[in-house]
Amino acid sequence: MAVGTTTVNTMDRVIRQAGWHFVWLVESAAGMAAGLSEAAACDHAAALALNRIHARFNTAELGPVRITKYPGFYVAKVTLHTRQIQPQSSLGLVDEMLLREVLV
Repeated sequence: MAVGTTTVNTMDRVIRQAGWHFVWLVESAAGMAAGLSEAAACDHAAALALNRIHARFNTAELGPVRITKYPGFYVAKVTLHTRQIQPQSSLGLVDEMLLREVLV
């Protein structure tokens, strides 16, 4: 399955059928960048937003993308919503597992 062409509802269903959990979180991150093309501006803005996602979360859902055209360049603002895919239904269990790995 190509993740880029999959809806979030389809992805959630596939993950749950595998016995895992798709945890929706309220945290989000945004990036804003300029580029000579719409694609370049979006790519740079998405990379900035990804760098702002906390390392403990393993998934991000693409939110609003706003592109503004200026003479000779584009500015894009990309928002990513933090998500977590894991076998447990509680985020606290992930923290405990990470702590155990560090202590071992």
